[in-house]
Amino acid sequence: MDVRRRPVKPVYTSKDASAGEPLKPHKQQQVSSPKASDALPLPLYLTNGLFFTMFFSVMYFLLVRWREKIRNSIPLHVVTLSELLAMVSLIASVIYLLGFFGIGIVQSFVSRSNSDSWDIEDENAEQLIIEEDSRRGPCAAATTLGCAIPPPPARQIVPMVPQQPAKVALSLAEKPEPIITPAVSEDDEEIIQSVVQGKTPSYSLESKLGDCKRAASIRKEALQRITGKSLEGLPLEGFDYESILGQCCEMPVGYVQIPVGIAGPLLLDGREYSVPMATTEGCLVASTNRGCKAIFASGGASSVLLRDGMTRAPVVRFSTAKRAAELKFFVEDPMNSETLSLVFNKSSRFARLQSIQCAIAGKNLYMRFSCSTGDAMGMNMVSKGVQNVLDYLQNEYPDMDVIGISGNFCSDKKPAAVNWIEGRGKSVVCEAIIKEEVVKKVLKTEVAALVELNMLKNLTGSAMAGALGGFNAHASNIVSAIYLATGQDPAQNVESSHCITMMEPVNDGKDLHVSVTMPSIEVGTVGGGTQLASQSACLNLLGVKGANREAPGSNARLLATIVAGSVLAGELSLMSAISAGQLVKSHMKYNRSSKDITQVSNPSS
Repeated sequence: MDVRRRPVKPVYTSKDASAGEPLKPHKQQQVSSPKASDALPLPLYLTNGLFFTMFFSVMYFLLVRWREKIRNSIPLHVVTLSELLAMVSLIASVIYLLGFFGIGIVQSFVSRSNSDSWDIEDENAEQLIIEEDSRRGPCAAATTLGCAIPPPPARQIVPMVPQQPAKVALSLAEKPEPIITPAVSEDDEEIIQSVVQGKTPSYSLESKLGDCKRAASIRKEALQRITGKSLEGLPLEGFDYESILGQCCEMPVGYVQIPVGIAGPLLLDGREYSVPMATTEGCLVASTNRGCKAIFASGGASSVLLRDGMTRAPVVRFSTAKRAAELKFFVEDPMNSETLSLVFNKSSRFARLQSIQCAIAGKNLYMRFSCSTGDAMGMNMVSKGVQNVLDYLQNEYPDMDVIGISGNFCSDKKPAAVNWIEGRGKSVVCEAIIKEEVVKKVLKTEVAALVELNMLKNLTGSAMAGALGGFNAHASNIVSAIYLATGQDPAQNVESSHCITMMEPVNDGKDLHVSVTMPSIEVGTVGGGTQLASQSACLNLLGVKGANREAPGSNARLLATIVAGSVLAGELSLMSAISAGQLVKSHMKYNRSSKDITQVSNPSS
């Protein structure tokens, strides 16, 4: 609103003002149209402050809500009651502000078109604003928006530009204030500043400092300052960062806490095992534990290891399909298998080539190498052996173009029919006969009901869904929990969870025969995350820690059978809960938090 200062005759007498009587407008101003400032029966500065506060508060609330919706992929047109009320408040405040400032702007243009002449109404209105603002302090007389704009000289037109609350709030969201934690020393503070400014690469801190924990601490603080997000809940103390250097995780800033529960004892092949399970899902450990109880009460389960071979499948290309076929025949010729095995086995003391399965796609050849790997899961071991063979074949077939050491015919960390049919890692079948009284008393269901449910759910239902290796209830639940607890690669849960669950009535229909067949369990007891303190303790609990020097590979094979036995227990318990109609009730009891999440503060705010 344009504000111009000109000496005017006093409209109100000093007597009226000194007597404390309310100011009265001039006679010409007695009949006036309603204004935006009449929205509330409050002094003008309170009305303005109220609507400005409401405008900025509502805009900030809506921006925060829209940002959460975008992050969580929630459509913006889905509006809650609080958002609807906020929009109504926003519209009301916008109408008031437009009315208040719009009238002033229109009046300024009208007055300018009338040769800068002010009539008594404008003078009185201005005097009212000045008198009201004088109660707020000396700076308020300059502008109703605050002290940002000084009083302009006479006859000078100074347009008052309203603030842009939406842009201000958005810029704050995009560029949050940095979170600064006092550094331990001046040296650390200097390094943190260097990382923040991009002078020192974050990944080089370990090599430059020679202290892995200090590097993680500096990296964490630099990350907080760069992003403006707090990592207060991510623990840093109590972890051996030296143990993961160059092996498990790069550029660490802390570690994640996952609770570990124990299911068991699992009676498998005449031995008892307490199975560690790392999970954040309620009811999972309790359910698996009930399955272990049912198996134990029925005499235990038994397992058989069918195959043990890790795979890697490179892809090579020739100029013609005929040349690709020639290499296929050469590789599959039994006369050449001994030579290829010698070349392959040079990569490790434990790697032993078992077979090479070839598949052609035009002039491209895929060779699926399978080998035993001792107690290691074996991905690196088999890759080194494959590289040796490729180097040897390059001499025999110089026109061979190696496209990649992995051509996805392996197939690693992806659901694939070749793993389901041919197997990968350890192929295990585990079975048990559950007595009728155990089914009734422990599992709270009937044998016939379990058999029917398994047929319609795990077999027919999975077939209807086009499942690939997923003919089970929740094998991946148990596999993932044991993998996290024992330091396995959690991504290999994809193919390791391939499982078909079978249930049949036996002994004249009284008892239940249940089995799980898992063709591609990929586990190891050495290397990778198995060396970490927590994971090593869990492997030690199972009696499979490290390598077995007397019978190489036996620890990893035993771990695979324990995984299968645990899956058998988990399948038995979940299917029984579904059959008895207890699934929802049990999850409401064990998988629901009583904490009021509305009272939990956001650490990033």
